[in-house]
Amino acid sequence: MRCTRTVFLSLAGLAAALLPAAGTPALTESAAGPSSQTCVSSAGPARGPARQVLDIAERARRELGLNAVTLRVSSRGREVVTASRGESMTGVAADPSMHFRTGSVAIVYMGAVLLQLVEEGKASLDDPVSRWLPEAPHASEITLRMLGSSTSGLHDYVTDPKFLAEFEAAPFRQWTPDEVIAIAAAHPLWYEPGTNWSYSHANFQLLGAALEKISGLSLNRLLTERVYRPLGLDQTGNQSTPQIPDPVLHSFSSDRGTYEEATFWNPSWTTAPGAVLVQDICDLERSARAIGTGELLSGQSFRTQLNPGTVGLGHATSTCAASVCLANTEARHFGLGVIVVDDWILTNPSFGGYAAIQAYLPSQHLSIAVTVTKGPKSPEHNSAETIAERISAALAPDHVLTMR
Repeated sequence: MRCTRTVFLSLAGLAAALLPAAGTPALTESAAGPSSQTCVSSAGPARGPARQVLDIAERARRELGLNAVTLRVSSRGREVVTASRGESMTGVAADPSMHFRTGSVAIVYMGAVLLQLVEEGKASLDDPVSRWLPEAPHASEITLRMLGSSTSGLHDYVTDPKFLAEFEAAPFRQWTPDEVIAIAAAHPLWYEPGTNWSYSHANFQLLGAALEKISGLSLNRLLTERVYRPLGLDQTGNQSTPQIPDPVLHSFSSDRGTYEEATFWNPSWTTAPGAVLVQDICDLERSARAIGTGELLSGQSFRTQLNPGTVGLGHATSTCAASVCLANTEARHFGLGVIVVDDWILTNPSFGGYAAIQAYLPSQHLSIAVTVTKGPKSPEHNSAETIAERISAALAPDHVLTMR
């Protein structure tokens, strides 16, 4: 069903590589107006690498039939270029200050916060989920590490035919965590927890709830205090309802068979309440740098985030197809919420006509953030990845990012 293409972590991208109210100082659930720190296009005429990047963006926008491309690239912490090309809506130019959904970026943040809490002695990665969520499915068999690394064996409710049919019929429906977790729990485990790898949205619904229990704080407050404020992400925040704070980058999708506006489809099912994100492109690029350098973590915890034990996992079984239980190698694997692809540290959200990527190459201190919105004839895959690949080829030809 078409809705399988709206998952927040782009499984197709990871499969080929291996493989969701602005206030002051941060966006909040109240959805007040954005703060004064507006993301703006680069000043002056583009030359050198900036010109290369802009040419890549415009060619890709036309070639892939995209409505809009917005990007920001930095090198060694210095801006190379920030720009938008195309339209948000007919007659309304896209702009870097516009907000868009960046769902799976939240699981990167949740993974970092989990490791922070472990560093502080408030939990262990190997705590059974039953310590914090005794009523969770298979709570005594699954650990916090397995939730964060997506090795629990829990079925992904986003692939369930019943869920897909209900989403397609009612994309504005407000889902609760209990509803979506119950869909996952109605299926048997794909494998014994910890012995294989498969992406499941249920893992991150449960991880968000566990982080609240461990910290005693709401997930929205926890991420605000430990991620958004320390990193200066003042245009990042939770929007668990269809609302997106102005200015909005509008999206359009053919997922339900007819090309239609999808900007305000309800993202409540995508991940844990309090971590259903919107951002602007400047925050997405800042996020790429912070996550890619381990800025929020100790050295040991950063190494754990990059490989919590997933390397070597991922193989087809009688109950788990090769397209689900994907191989994780040293070069290309899933970490604690992040994806590692040939030394690039990234994530690649996709939902309802939006697609994006944040990627960082530590060896060259290069960060790339791209978001796109689809036109009626755009490819099904995440076209932001394609643009990031082409930018990497221009700026880091010895370390080209290859997602497929």
